[in-house]
Amino acid sequence: MTAWLGTGALAQAVERGGSRTKQDQLVAATPGGAHPQSTLTPDQALAQLMEGNQRFVARRQSNPHQDFARLTEVATGQAPFAAILGCADSRVVPEIAFDQGIGDLFVVRVAGNIAITEDIASEEYAVGVLGAPLLMVLGHERCGAVAAALEGGELPGVIESLAIAIRPAVQSSEGEAGDRLTNAVKANVRLQVERLQTSSVIAAAVQEGTLKVVGAYYDLDTGEISLVS
Repeated sequence: MTAWLGTGALAQAVERGGSRTKQDQLVAATPGGAHPQSTLTPDQALAQLMEGNQRFVARRQSNPHQDFARLTEVATGQAPFAAILGCADSRVVPEIAFDQGIGDLFVVRVAGNIAITEDIASEEYAVGVLGAPLLMVLGHERCGAVAAALEGGELPGVIESLAIAIRPAVQSSEGEAGDRLTNAVKANVRLQVERLQTSSVIAAAVQEGTLKVVGAYYDLDTGEISLVS
């Protein structure tokens, strides 16, 4: 468990908080207190994301919220309608793939889109303070981090920590019909969705119906994003 959670320092500090709710703890610890929040429901937020991707795939982008007026509008506060845990791969850029703009998405990117402590903490902020109604884990075709975990062997530096976080997904996908790497990538998305929901902040929002957590898969060849169940 601790192998994929990272340092755990922030998570431990939050969990040791007093009797206030997790969201109250987060808001109280945030400069300026409460922030403006999206008015979309979780289902509406998901629909808006997927509609944006369809525009991107069809080469009919509207490129919303990408001008200086938008920059000025959100300079003093943000209310993203979706939070993304995505891969650091340079070919997978959520704002472009979903045809969104400045202030629309709260994006955390790390190789292999893994949910270690610091990434979970960042998404807790998106959910508990900014009130994002949707949280998506976005994996992608031919992910190098997943491929490294699949191939095994010794990895240099601390890259091994990525493989450690992904290997349970590789193991769970072994024996499935189809391409091994694709199966492992999708299994890893499902695994990270589960790990995000070990957060008491995220789990509480899901239980209250104010948040939906989903997994998705990006096709590098077409740009199309599909949900992973």
